Amino acid sequence: MLAAAAIAGYEFYAPIGPPAGTPDDTATYVDIAPGTSSRAIANQLERAQVIRSHYAFDLLRRIKGGKLIAGEYRFNRPASIAEVYARIVRGDVYTIAVTIPEGYNLFDIAQAVEAAGLGRRDTFLVAARSQTALIADLSPNATSLEGYLFPDTYRFPRTATPAQMVAAMVKRFRHAADQLDLLHESCNFVCPETPHIAQIVILASLIEKEVSQDDERPLVAGVFLNRLDRNMPLATDPSVIYAALLEGRYRGTIYASDLQSDSPYNTYRHTGLPPGPICSPGLAALRAALSPAHTDYLYFVADAAGHSRFSATLQQHAQQVQQYRKATGQQTAPLRKPAPAHKPKVVPRVPRHPNQ
Repeated sequence: MLAAAAIAGYEFYAPIGPPAGTPDDTATYVDIAPGTSSRAIANQLERAQVIRSHYAFDLLRRIKGGKLIAGEYRFNRPASIAEVYARIVRGDVYTIAVTIPEGYNLFDIAQAVEAAGLGRRDTFLVAARSQTALIADLSPNATSLEGYLFPDTYRFPRTATPAQMVAAMVKRFRHAADQLDLLHESCNFVCPETPHIAQIVILASLIEKEVSQDDERPLVAGVFLNRLDRNMPLATDPSVIYAALLEGRYRGTIYASDLQSDSPYNTYRHTGLPPGPICSPGLAALRAALSPAHTDYLYFVADAAGHSRFSATLQQHAQQVQQYRKATGQQTAPLRKPAPAHKPKVVPRVPRHPNQ
């Protein structure tokens, strides 16, 4: 009797598994498929040498009960069978976190996914360009999921496919759209044949890249809408950069050749909104696009403190530029404003934040 009790205690409480501190790439992973029976799970754990006896696991299942949750589990240190059982009942599945900040475009997101160890950048980009059926009701003419991969922190299993990842990000966008009642809002900024939600996302993406201060976003939205109403080019440099990225020719700054590009994303040469979003806007930018400030502003420029100064006339704008130069000692102002309707000037670009 004592010997049997000792054996039972050993099976239940003695830890087994990889040594403590085992790195992720050599840890033991057990992937429990949905619908797997408790007996099959016990056998799977025993084969992986995570538990000593599937009989002991079955016994523990009868004693403790509870639902065993499917998913991939990582074991990187010794653990008792009771601890293993508790983890599976708790659903302590192994996932990898990837954070998508506001203002990331497809290229940034693909790089973040690769850096997290969730797959290759190029494979993710293929999914982001091929899975447009996910937003067919929102943007029927979309050529990619740009703008609809909502910024957030996601946790994916190691086995997640790019298609599954983009689907989760689009689902999160739809949740945010419901929060803002975006699907029921109406607008017609410039293009009657473009669905209203697509126009809002495009505008919000421009706002996201132009300013980082939330209280300035509605003002920037108002500037853009005022210029659209007057058929003035938006002349916003983030869209020019995006055009260069799409064509694989962005060199870290804007050159005269970029401003002369015939890309539909070149808002210096083409009036109206660009054909699609240029990044993933966050909630604040989407709210600003839905509720722009009503002003007579047509221009804005960064000040020395990293905020924006707004003006209604070109003369006022020129004064703001001069004030910036005096405050910073620079010869030129940063290209953080829509240019006048006439030929734009090429000036050095001073990014407001790393995502721009």
